[in-house]
Amino acid sequence: MLELFEEIKDEMAIVERELQATLQTPDPFLTETSTHLLKAGGKRLRPAFSLLGGKCANFHLERVLPLAVALELIHMATLVHDDVVDAAMTRRGVPTIKARWGNRISTYIGDYLFAQSLILIASYDEPLIPRVLASTSVKMCEGEIQQISGSFDIGQTVKDYFYRINRKTALLIAASCQLGAVACGAPKEIHLALRRYGHNIGMAFQITDDILDLVAEQRQLGKPVGSDLRQGIITLPVIYALEHSPQRERLRALILSREKDEEQVQEAIALIRHCGGIKHSIEIAEKYILKAKGALKNLPERPAKKILAAIADFISIRKF
Repeated sequence: MLELFEEIKDEMAIVERELQATLQTPDPFLTETSTHLLKAGGKRLRPAFSLLGGKCANFHLERVLPLAVALELIHMATLVHDDVVDAAMTRRGVPTIKARWGNRISTYIGDYLFAQSLILIASYDEPLIPRVLASTSVKMCEGEIQQISGSFDIGQTVKDYFYRINRKTALLIAASCQLGAVACGAPKEIHLALRRYGHNIGMAFQITDDILDLVAEQRQLGKPVGSDLRQGIITLPVIYALEHSPQRERLRALILSREKDEEQVQEAIALIRHCGGIKHSIEIAEKYILKAKGALKNLPERPAKKILAAIADFISIRKF
């Protein structure tokens, strides 16, 4: 993935420095806890998408920089809160804030990261930027609440799943692509095309994430394989398998078990794979990738457009 960002590596380095600077405070404990996840690394996809969106318009880094930093802070805030809800002990291969400092500190650090993003977003005069991000933040919460309320619910449909991942993942990526262009003065036809691209990339990215949760190696994921199964999160491969597996009754029993051991998790994964749940989900992700690339057709011919197309291709083959 990193080589795809060669065109924006200098700008991404500045984003990284600005993230660090934003989270430096006079309180050493607050600085340590709020930068813990930042130091663990990450793909920084949302800032990258905002920069690439800006490069499809009249790009000026100073116009996009506050947005790029704010987007990563919003994303980080959701991850910190997710780790509390999921009782996750590792992320990106290192202990979570929850693991090191507990739920109370984690909850406030997530709030703090989000509040810092609001300060940055407030610097924009263009009303579309705060309006889109406010709406996106509300819908992200709706998606998370739906996921919590739907845990271990084997009656979920594909429509339910798409509703959830659109809000959990796709909307913030769509906003990142769109608003980077908006910050750089792009006309409506450009920033809406980028939003469509981002939506479809976000859907494909989350479907691929859910596939990898079942088939990747823990070393690559940075978290235990089968985490969604353990938490009762019903993903697209599971929905397909519950309908098509010859052993759907056994799979249903495994998924409904709230205290799965490793052997049961692996048995469930095998059943999902054997009935074509992984293959079907890959095909759906690839349809979203084709839609994303289609949304780029009317964008100006610039290096950023080629990078966005290459990112779409990367998502279809990524292993982490």
